[in-house]
Amino acid sequence: MQDLIIVGGGIGGASLAFHAARAGARVLVLEKDSEPGGCLCTARTDAGFWYELGAHTCYNSYGAFLELLEGCELMGELQPRAKPVLRFLDDGRVLPGKNLGLLASQFSKLELFASIPRWFGGSQEGQTVRSYYSRFVGAKNYERVLGPMLSAVPSQTADDFPADMLFKKRERRKDVLRSFTLKRGLQTAVERALARPGVTLRTNAAAKGVERSSRGFVVVLESGERLEAAKLALALPPQAAAKLLGGVAPEVAALAAQLKEAELDTLGFAVRAERVHVPTATFLIPLKDQFHSIVTRDVVPDPTWRGFAMHFRPGLAREARVRRACEVLGLSPSDLEAVRERRVRLPSPVLGHADTVRALDARLAKLPLALTGNWFGGLAIEDCVLRSRAEWQRLATLG
Repeated sequence: MQDLIIVGGGIGGASLAFHAARAGARVLVLEKDSEPGGCLCTARTDAGFWYELGAHTCYNSYGAFLELLEGCELMGELQPRAKPVLRFLDDGRVLPGKNLGLLASQFSKLELFASIPRWFGGSQEGQTVRSYYSRFVGAKNYERVLGPMLSAVPSQTADDFPADMLFKKRERRKDVLRSFTLKRGLQTAVERALARPGVTLRTNAAAKGVERSSRGFVVVLESGERLEAAKLALALPPQAAAKLLGGVAPEVAALAAQLKEAELDTLGFAVRAERVHVPTATFLIPLKDQFHSIVTRDVVPDPTWRGFAMHFRPGLAREARVRRACEVLGLSPSDLEAVRERRVRLPSPVLGHADTVRALDARLAKLPLALTGNWFGGLAIEDCVLRSRAEWQRLATLG
């Protein structure tokens, strides 16, 4: 009998386990895959090189995440990142220039100047990303240039996102690097949090059902094994959470099921540096293509290797993804080493998302049941950790 079972071993589940174990709870974390990490997914090679398939950057404004790193004795593992370099791709060709200068060069100046009167005033509240940002650059500039750039942030089309969910201002810690990763990749944070005393991690343990019991909850695994705990937390995408909760918290499940998701296919690989002739960049963003972005390891330079993660729109066969990667980067399939593939479901919020979350939280308030992830206050790592910390604090008050 555990104090708390957490279904999902990503940063949401790991940070909830961290706070619960620190408070003395006995925690069991169930992860369906062979390793934990979720959106913090680091590919590591035998040669000691690594690259990220998921989240790739942390900031000194991530106070709750830094609290976790301090608690896991990882502050000495912070790895500075080089200054970001943004480049655009047009039909697979790298456009000359970088960063703001490149961005400005792609805009229609006439449409941009016509937008100047709309630069002042106006709130993000009640606005989509498209409606809010197009007022600054014009509709056509948004559709052709700014929209694809903003969509690269969540690795999905961001046009209908609530404008206030995409970027958030937070207080910064001036004693910490402005932007950083970890020396062996960000997945290290999840691994270390789940290795703390009081936390037991089980991988390859997919949950297929949840039941109520006289002492709390029973989680039924696909293997048929039944595991019991006084309290339960789901660190899963909303649709997966809804499916598990239908029989024990139907109102919560119905609300979670209303929240939209998007599917993302990622192809990651390492390439020997001498084989790549694309200029160094942090992000390569296509103006229009079969993928949302290419995220590189160039921010932590390596003399021998370069690493790439291409975030593709769904529906493309593996062979087509590999072919497009080779076309864009000027490679042959044999150049791709340490290849990793990953399919995930991401929250895809629209206007009204926050109202649904508030209604969901109202129904959770007195239940020994927690929900966490990147579909509550925002999409960032910090939003996951903040949610997990708040959910543990709520569970702890229930005795």
